[in-house]
Amino acid sequence: MKQYCEHVEKWFFTLAMILIVTSCGVSRSINDVPELTAYNALIPERNSSSDSSYVAGKNFLTKNKHGLWELYVEGDPLERGLLTGSLTQELMEKQERIFFSKVKELVPSKSRQKFLRKFLAWYNRKMYQHIPEEYKAEIFGLAKYASSTYNYIAPPYLRLLYLHSAHDIGHALQDLALVGCSSFAVWGDRSNDGKLLIGRNLDFYAGDAFAEEKMVAFVAPSTGYNFMSVTWGGMMGVVSGMNDQGLTVTINAGKSKIPLVAKTPISLVTREILQYASTIDEAIKIAKKREVFVSEAIFIGSAKDKKAAVIEVSPNNFGVYEVENQSKLLCTNHFQSDAFRNDRRNLKQIEESHSQYRFDRMEELLAENDVIGPTEAVKILRNREGLKNKKIGFGNEKALNQLLAHHGIVFQPEDLKVWVSTNPYQLGEFVAYDLDEVFSNRSETPSLVTLSIPSELISEDPFTKTEAFKNYEAYRILERIIEAALEADTELNSSELSKVTTLNPDYWKAHYLVGRYYYKQEQYKKASEAFQKANSKEITTVPDAERVVKYLKKSNRKAKQ
Repeated sequence: MKQYCEHVEKWFFTLAMILIVTSCGVSRSINDVPELTAYNALIPERNSSSDSSYVAGKNFLTKNKHGLWELYVEGDPLERGLLTGSLTQELMEKQERIFFSKVKELVPSKSRQKFLRKFLAWYNRKMYQHIPEEYKAEIFGLAKYASSTYNYIAPPYLRLLYLHSAHDIGHALQDLALVGCSSFAVWGDRSNDGKLLIGRNLDFYAGDAFAEEKMVAFVAPSTGYNFMSVTWGGMMGVVSGMNDQGLTVTINAGKSKIPLVAKTPISLVTREILQYASTIDEAIKIAKKREVFVSEAIFIGSAKDKKAAVIEVSPNNFGVYEVENQSKLLCTNHFQSDAFRNDRRNLKQIEESHSQYRFDRMEELLAENDVIGPTEAVKILRNREGLKNKKIGFGNEKALNQLLAHHGIVFQPEDLKVWVSTNPYQLGEFVAYDLDEVFSNRSETPSLVTLSIPSELISEDPFTKTEAFKNYEAYRILERIIEAALEADTELNSSELSKVTTLNPDYWKAHYLVGRYYYKQEQYKKASEAFQKANSKEITTVPDAERVVKYLKKSNRKAKQ
């Protein structure tokens, strides 16, 4: 976290002089508003029967017994935004509070926060030119119900525009993916019924609280196709979703250089694909016409094409990856198309990150099953081991299940069925939905009975009931305590240091943190022992491994002095 914060702040402040001497385009961006005259601004009043059930005409929001919020909205762009905002305003306020508290944690200085606000206005100065008017209208409606608490950051409409680019800005400024998502598809002789099947983990992490209120949104727009997506309050972009034509989209972050201006947020590109494409070719056409400002792999599944493909986009390049004479497709966080074959950043990503490792692990797990059905797909998404079933510690980003996922999801596009995970991570029950049933014969007065299919529920992972899981949850708390102590240069007792490695003994980072603490305390022999232990484990990335070796050598040298 400290390295991330330092990297982001360094980037912000190298732009300070630029911001002082130029504000070109900022005022136009701040004052831009969408054209709304063609849309209906009158929506039904929200009524509630409890603090987890809300109705506005045919539209509603309710929380099912598995902890998922189910949202249904329909109408033109402004109506959809207003209805979503009205129904989800408490969820939207909570997500903003969580997100901006995380920003305060990363940038605690008031003066730097002020600079950050100026930076956001400057950085996003051209974004409004790259977002379809339809989506600006929808976000404008949504913003009518945003909290005024954060108006000091930006007015509600601008603030929600900025939040839709948070994923892009985050992994661009850090110069590596904030997420380590994994996706796969099987069809033909590799699926249990011969039909297309897709599984994916969204390993996006913005704190535990951010994933508490997951929402499954069902949207019936006045133009385009009906669709569902897994989302959260205030987010109308798409990270995982399927439309009523059996077209699915998910996103996997790639290696990006730091851009100087925001363009189209990737979640809005995928939203447009989901709403207006029914085939892989149609999805490619939409992706080609949008300018993005980060590198992203858009994983597309198509019931009509009966296969999957990966659209690979970056600010300066575009590629499509499809497999020939195969009935499976895998995707992690590096690109595979010819267009990126010699891309320097992509090659570095393959060599130094955990992307290739997870890719190879998916290959192993798929090979262990002759055919894959929804239950087998969920089992793969939940796998916690490394290559050849090696124990690599809980929370290791080389695992498909990094025990931090926002959600896991499984699609059966040809049957219009989808399974969505529940907390914790992707270990809870996977709740089933049928898009045909959801969108057919919607009543004028919703009954607020769950939209899910109880008979097709996939059970929670038994791991959640084990001592090992309890130990991992305790480890995560202790890990944060040690990191905070290292940051503040405060002392810890020996029992905390020994406990952190006992709770998660196979995880390299547990031993590394102990080594760091002893090194700071100038107890170099103990530090060396901890770094040796860390070095014997499966370390996540090449830079991490190099850092461990560097500390080990320095500890050994100082221990002899």
